[in-house]
Amino acid sequence: MNLLLKPLELAILALGWVARAAILALVLLVAANVLLRYAFSWSPVGLQEVEWHLISPIALLGMAYAVYHRADVRVDFLYDRFSPRTQAAIDVLSGVLTLAVGVIIAWLAVPYVMQAYDIGEGSPDPGGLPWRYLLKAFIPLGFSLLAIQGLLDTLRALATLLQGAPAYPHDSLEVRT
Repeated sequence: MNLLLKPLELAILALGWVARAAILALVLLVAANVLLRYAFSWSPVGLQEVEWHLISPIALLGMAYAVYHRADVRVDFLYDRFSPRTQAAIDVLSGVLTLAVGVIIAWLAVPYVMQAYDIGEGSPDPGGLPWRYLLKAFIPLGFSLLAIQGLLDTLRALATLLQGAPAYPHDSLEVRT
């Protein structure tokens, strides 16, 4: 099963690094825009739009990456008190729900992206960015990645329930105190 899961994990990690790079790009771009505005009295609309365009890959690609690293919101003070089997049962339920939400939103977002593509949607602002469908394409991509992460979590939790295998192999690399 790890042969199937490993490439999916690597895809989530790679696209998570894209989100991290987008954070760095956003910080640099905001600094550059501030410098341009206040030092040179120049504020190009296209660069301002790129700022909020970068938020899309940060949020949508970063969702699955955050869940992979267990940086999502959880009630750990309760979860940690449960037995490993109960934790695995909770993880199966949350993995299935994550998978379902990811699939549903990705499915519903595809027509939204296609409509933007069909009409050639771009920025309504003069000097704004064209090809808004590329920005909107992060919605089905991000939620598909979230669905994949939900599937990975479900399979690992099922392995724990059925075989007693560790639910998250990457957790074994962490130092616990």
